[in-house]
Amino acid sequence: MEKTILEIKDLSIEYRTDEGRAKAANRVSLSINENETLGLVGETGAGKTTTALGIMCLLPDPPGKVTGGEIIFQGEDLLKKSDEQMRKIRGKQISMIFQDPMTSLNPVLTVGEQIAEVLYLHSEMSRDKVEEEAKKILELVGISRDRFHEFPHQFSGGMKQRVVIAIALVCNPALLIADEPTTALDVTIQFQVLQLINDLKQRLRTSMLLITHDLGVVAEVCDRVAIIYAGEIVEIGSIQEIFENTKHPYTVGLFNSIPDLDEERDRLEGIDGLMPDPTELPEGCKFAPRCKHCKPECETAQSIEPVDIAGDHKVRCLLYRASGEVTQ
Repeated sequence: MEKTILEIKDLSIEYRTDEGRAKAANRVSLSINENETLGLVGETGAGKTTTALGIMCLLPDPPGKVTGGEIIFQGEDLLKKSDEQMRKIRGKQISMIFQDPMTSLNPVLTVGEQIAEVLYLHSEMSRDKVEEEAKKILELVGISRDRFHEFPHQFSGGMKQRVVIAIALVCNPALLIADEPTTALDVTIQFQVLQLINDLKQRLRTSMLLITHDLGVVAEVCDRVAIIYAGEIVEIGSIQEIFENTKHPYTVGLFNSIPDLDEERDRLEGIDGLMPDPTELPEGCKFAPRCKHCKPECETAQSIEPVDIAGDHKVRCLLYRASGEVTQ
């Protein structure tokens, strides 16, 4: 039986501002098994990065606040950990690759110093051993060890992202969170970086949460996928289940907006409307104002619970509550 390394239960996060309370994550529940990659997919502002920062306990406070739920990592609730305990976990057991490699590195320290810093914090190696391990991880991500003493400005965007990956993986963490790791890179470099992350994940047997808005990336890298909308997981399941047996109207809309090389179309089919303001979320289903299948009860339901479709395929939609099927 596969061992669950991370389980998030009903995680709720909000940002308290002068304009009101922005509900960024609303009872988010998901799990990741050992050596598994889960893709978290959604539009900008859907709550993907907020969920990741919640796992790392790096929410800016104020204004960010966890208002409920649990984040169970290797059997322990991270939300009950002290700041000191989390500092020992971050970088060693859980690491994160942030969106923009250009701003993730310290411009006044060499890349070697920045990789070595993680080892100094989480190991008791000698200085010579730390430097050797840092050079090894540089080579592992495809950078010559001779560049150990160079500064970030001497590297291209793709090479900087490789350095960031090296920093994240140097302590061989159990869980890697990759927050849109290819956003700022050229298309050809994106493929190389994703292939590198996937190869290293397999080699080091690391579990991964991959945050992205690109379903093509998910298809190449992930084992399972969770679709998030307005801070809620609306559909979750294996790659095969989500891609071949798509259920939630929002997920259907995402797939319809992707070009299909096997099908001739005059225009792509978009999703009408915009995602709701997180400070003024609608009652009932958050997708109801944009949904072609919306019924009166969808707009008024107090709580919409996920429905089991098959295996671990779940969908949060009233259309499946009775029969489990609906014509899209």
